[in-house]
Amino acid sequence: MTVLLLTEGDVRRLLTIDMALEAVEEALRRLALDEAQNIPRTRAQTDHIMLHVLSAAAKTFGVVGYKAYTTSRKGAQFHVAIYDSKTGAMLALMQADYLGQMRTGAASGVATRHMARPDATEVGIIGSGKQARTQVQAVCKVRPVHRVQVYSPNEERRRQFAMEMSEICQTQVEPVERAETALHNKDIVITATNSREPVVNGHWIAQGAHINAVGSNFLGKAELDVLTVRRCKSIVVDSKDQARLEAGDLVQALEEGGIHWADVHELGQVVVGRFVGRAHPQDVTLFKSLGIGLEDVAVAARVYAKAKAEGVGRELEW
Repeated sequence: MTVLLLTEGDVRRLLTIDMALEAVEEALRRLALDEAQNIPRTRAQTDHIMLHVLSAAAKTFGVVGYKAYTTSRKGAQFHVAIYDSKTGAMLALMQADYLGQMRTGAASGVATRHMARPDATEVGIIGSGKQARTQVQAVCKVRPVHRVQVYSPNEERRRQFAMEMSEICQTQVEPVERAETALHNKDIVITATNSREPVVNGHWIAQGAHINAVGSNFLGKAELDVLTVRRCKSIVVDSKDQARLEAGDLVQALEEGGIHWADVHELGQVVVGRFVGRAHPQDVTLFKSLGIGLEDVAVAARVYAKAKAEGVGRELEW
């Protein structure tokens, strides 16, 4: 048996945002149709590191697999393994930092495609790190974006982000000096920060806006204040089971009774038409992204197939 090893560089060479969008939307569709299984993230830790594991299966993709990563004060290390769904043989082992960034961006892209107003052209984003880059790429793929305004606390980083993303997305990306300015009168709002406390005030959000909140996957962290959540007519997550464990942005609104779990729906249900992501143009809508293993496995399957077709990677006898 041989296993294909793919480095971070290999994955970057192979994976495009279009591939990721297609893979993630199909994965969410299969999950909604009960043709796939997603296991919420589990965590184990020592005094120095935390191990995070997400696993999933989808027979229509021909693979099962998992993503595992460690986090510490020194950073994070990611990999995905996929196996043949009939024989159980390991097919590939790939480094997955970039893969994770792309699948997270793609999930927001899918949500934006199904929930943002069709005429949405103005984007505001808080955050200028790796996750923010793929968020903007994906949103620009699914809506005719004319302008993006970005805020992050580090002036040099937001300027660099604006310069790089203007070129990548072929649209106007501007750095601004205040979070409120970035979100003022925007059709699409994105939060991609590591903040433990809310960075969004509900008074800043325009009528008709769609929000993608991607930074927090711990119950003790929130990027959105409770007013923002209470203003949302549609609240969607990629996995409701995982949201109960990780959706810190929803905690206060749930505790105060402003929303209930019955008000929270899965993005796959929107994709297949069982739930309407946007009922009216003036509605404020929210996609609370958590990042699920099925998205990772679906994207990894596409990367593996392309790598085999193009002869990329290194075969290892197992």
